[in-house]
Amino acid sequence: MKIAFVSPRLHEPGTVGGAETLLYSLAQDAVRLGYQVEFLCTCARNHFTWENELPEGVFERDGMTVRRFPVDPRNVELFMRHQIALSNGAALSVEEQLAWLRNSVRSTPLVEQLRKGGYDRVVAGPYLFGLIWDAALAVPDRLLLVSCFHDEPFAKVPELQKAFLKIRGFLFNTEPERRLAHRLMPTLAPRVESVVAMGLEPFEIDKESFAKRKGWDFPYVLYSGRREGLKGTPILVDYMDTFRKRTKRDVHLVMTGSGQVDVPDSLRPAFHDLGFVSEQEKREAMGGAMAFIHPSVNESLSIVILEAWLARTPALVHAKGEVLRWQCESSNGGLWFSEYPEFEEELLLYLDHPEVCRMLGDQGRRYAIERYAPDAVRNRLDLALRAE
Repeated sequence: MKIAFVSPRLHEPGTVGGAETLLYSLAQDAVRLGYQVEFLCTCARNHFTWENELPEGVFERDGMTVRRFPVDPRNVELFMRHQIALSNGAALSVEEQLAWLRNSVRSTPLVEQLRKGGYDRVVAGPYLFGLIWDAALAVPDRLLLVSCFHDEPFAKVPELQKAFLKIRGFLFNTEPERRLAHRLMPTLAPRVESVVAMGLEPFEIDKESFAKRKGWDFPYVLYSGRREGLKGTPILVDYMDTFRKRTKRDVHLVMTGSGQVDVPDSLRPAFHDLGFVSEQEKREAMGGAMAFIHPSVNESLSIVILEAWLARTPALVHAKGEVLRWQCESSNGGLWFSEYPEFEEELLLYLDHPEVCRMLGDQGRRYAIERYAPDAVRNRLDLALRAE
C-alpha cells in the first residue's frame, strides 16, 4: 500500500509543534511497517506568518519521500476577522465559514498531488487548517484524520464538520478525544475509528546533570513547547510570580521552545528562557525539574508530559484540560489545579515532599512505557490502515 501523510509543516529542527511531531512519527511507523510512504507538507516554517520560507521540491528522508509545496496566497485580514469572531463565540454564515476556511493555510498543488498520486490511504492532520479541509473534500474515501480535536469554537464550524462526516475514519490520540468527536458530531459513524496515539522509546537520564552543567543550585519547574495564550503560558507566568511572592520560596521557572513570553520584573531573576534545545538537553532539563507544568486546556495528547514521565518527573496540569487531566488520572503521574490556591498547595507539596515527586514520576514512567510502547502503537496504526 502507498500511504500519504499530510501536515501543514514538516517536523524538523526549528519547528515546534505536537501535531507535526505526531504526524511525522506515525509516518516513520508506517515506513517500519513496510508501507511505501510519502510525506506532503508546505514550504512554511513559522506557524504565525505561514510564509513560504523553505524551498519547494522533493527529497528523501528516513525511508520516505518528502514533498514540499507552497502555501496559497491568502487574505489574512479576512481570515483573522472571522477567526476572532469564532473565538468570541459568534455564529458565522455559510459564506463566512467558507471564507474563513478558504483563507486559512492551504496549498492547491499539494491537494492536486493527493488526487493524482495514487495513494491507497491519506493520513492528515491536525483538523484546524484549510489544507486538511481541502484534503477531506478531495479524497474522503481514503482519508484518515489525525484530528487533534479540542473543545473549542473552531471544531464546531458546520462547514468543517460537514467534510469530516464523509471521510473514511479517524486516528484519535486519546479516549477523551474520541468522546469529544462524538459530542461535536452526534451523527459521526466512520468506517475506521481507532485510538492510535504516538510511540515513545524509553530513555534513561541523569537527573542531576542538567543543573550541574548550568551551575544551578535551586529547584525549578519546566514548560516545553509553544508559548501562547492557547497553551496557558501567561497563566503559568502569573502563577509562578504569585507563588514566589506569597511563599517566599526560591523556585525558578524554566522554558524551552518558541514564542514570546511577557515576564514581570519581579519574576525575571527566576526565569530562564532556553529557546530551542536538543532532544537530549530537553530530556535532561525534564529529568532535573521538580515538576513539568502544562497549563493548556486545549490538548488532544501531551507528548511532552509523556516525555517528562519517561524522565521520572511528575506533571502538574490545568484541571479544565480534559485530556491532560485524564493522562494524570490514568497514570497517577501528576496532579491538577483549577485556580491559583490549588496550584500553590500542590507546588508546595512537590517542593516539601520529594518522595511524592519520585512516586508520581515513577508511576508516570511505567504508564508511558506500557501505553505508548512503539510496537503497540505501530500495531494499532497497521490495523487502522488496513481496515476495510
